Amino acid sequence: MISEPELVGGVEFDDPEVLTDVPPPRPPRTRRPWLWALGGAVLASALWGGGLYAYAQKKDPGPDLGGYPTGVKLCEKAKLKALGGILGKRSEDGIGPEMDDPAVYETSCSMMYGDPDAGYSATLTYTLHKVTDPGPEFAARAKYYDVATPIGGLGEQAFFDDRGGEGGQIRVLDGQAQFELEVYRQYSTDEQGNPLGEAEPVDLSGIDVPMTQDLLALMAALRT
Repeated sequence: MISEPELVGGVEFDDPEVLTDVPPPRPPRTRRPWLWALGGAVLASALWGGGLYAYAQKKDPGPDLGGYPTGVKLCEKAKLKALGGILGKRSEDGIGPEMDDPAVYETSCSMMYGDPDAGYSATLTYTLHKVTDPGPEFAARAKYYDVATPIGGLGEQAFFDDRGGEGGQIRVLDGQAQFELEVYRQYSTDEQGNPLGEAEPVDLSGIDVPMTQDLLALMAALRT
């Protein structure tokens, strides 16, 4: 009779492997530190970029215009009564071109006093700077155009020139608004160059006073 072989040395064997269709569990995954840092940097960059975009989308209110408007009917607003009391009846008005741009608004007006052929003319320009500050270059431009005599009590800065006794020119800066008023004798001639009329003589030596009065009235009228 054949018997089972004896186990020599008492060696024990491990349990045999059991085959199964279910894979063994995988060790838990851990995030690598540099991935956390990269993710935080990307998130911070996105938030900063979004904030910058939102800030850029906010409309810049721009400088304080001091109550000065656009869309002005300048010939109606500019009464210029003080000049009329010296130069004669205001007889004709001419409306100049109007510019209304996001950066600047400008309009002008011309008028006649006395005899249309031999009276006096005046031109008025109103400019409103909506974006840039005209202050740093205002005095330089006035000097360039030979309007260099300072006038006090008129806006922030004002300069005058008497144009050789033939009229006068004032340039005024009040915040973002700029005004230019010029008065001069009107000479009209026929085809042969002969004068069509003779202007009534007016002493223009103190013309800066009524011009200043009229500009102060205009500035107040525009802000109301």
